[in-house]
Amino acid sequence: LMVFIALPALQRSQRNTRRRQDMARILSAFNDYQANNNGSFPTDFDSFIVKYVDPSCKDSDGKYNKDNCSDQAVDPDGTPYTIKAGSIGTNPTEGSHEIHFYTKAKCNGENAVTDTTGGNRSIAITYTLEGGAVYCGDNQ
Repeated sequence: LMVFIALPALQRSQRNTRRRQDMARILSAFNDYQANNNGSFPTDFDSFIVKYVDPSCKDSDGKYNKDNCSDQAVDPDGTPYTIKAGSIGTNPTEGSHEIHFYTKAKCNGENAVTDTTGGNRSIAITYTLEGGAVYCGDNQ
């Protein structure tokens, strides 16, 4: 009985660990993008995913196709991540598979806040994990 009670929590923890690792890798891809583009931020997130996160996410024409994505751009439940510009003070909805991207921001716990000291290159991302906790990562 104890195994049946503990197993779902263990599995959720393992999926959330993978999501945190995915978010750290995607944040690293944002840093690579900035390094290759004079500190600018991506505006076309589909192209960003194909070029910096998971090259397999493209069709034969080189355009983004979420159905082709490998595990690098896909949540552990099999749904591809999507990236969208976020608004300070809001986080993605749990289960939406949205990664919110914030410019001129840093993390304060689970939330992205305006960064007044990091300059124009500071970025943060948030993703709501299974169970409602929020991953927040920044380049500070």
